[in-house]
Amino acid sequence: MGLIQNTADLSAYLAADEVIDHHHPVVRETAARLADGVADSYAYAQAAYEFVRDVIPHSADVDDPRVTWRASDVLEQRTGICYAKSHALAALLRAEDIPTALCYQRLLHDDGSGHAVHGLVAVRFHGAWHRQDPRGNKPGVDAQFSLEGERLPWIPDPASNEVDYPALYAEPHPAVLSALKAAPDRSALWKTLPSTL
Repeated sequence: MGLIQNTADLSAYLAADEVIDHHHPVVRETAARLADGVADSYAYAQAAYEFVRDVIPHSADVDDPRVTWRASDVLEQRTGICYAKSHALAALLRAEDIPTALCYQRLLHDDGSGHAVHGLVAVRFHGAWHRQDPRGNKPGVDAQFSLEGERLPWIPDPASNEVDYPALYAEPHPAVLSALKAAPDRSALWKTLPSTL
């Protein structure tokens, strides 16, 4: 699948904003801790990915009702759904000058009751974008950091109206961000997740 930058200017994928707030002390401290002793930016990117994937639980997996959306809050509160975890990973990577985009898939709900948009990131190395899914592994979900072919947990099935969206966003998609910001808790969020972009 060809990934397409939504913004031509690569510097947009290094920017900080209210969501990917990589100037925040919590983000800076976490990035500095992860960068300590790693050999290069590739090793740092993998360490940051594994930290977000493994150390910050997906809130649905641990039945945490809190809804986070700002990267610093995800790192501080150690919880978030796929979008929030992607925001945290993007902030950690951009903090170390690694261009990072937000990207999305449209997948069937686990129970088959319609579709939901799923969030992940793409990192830029070797002049190309590489998608990574920091959602968090569990039985039946196995994502790995890879620059040599994607190691994502889900491959959309067109027969089920599932989609890989090719757009690479410098900022969260407005439909995603508005759902996160409006939800009082995760059970409410589950009812308002965007089903398409």
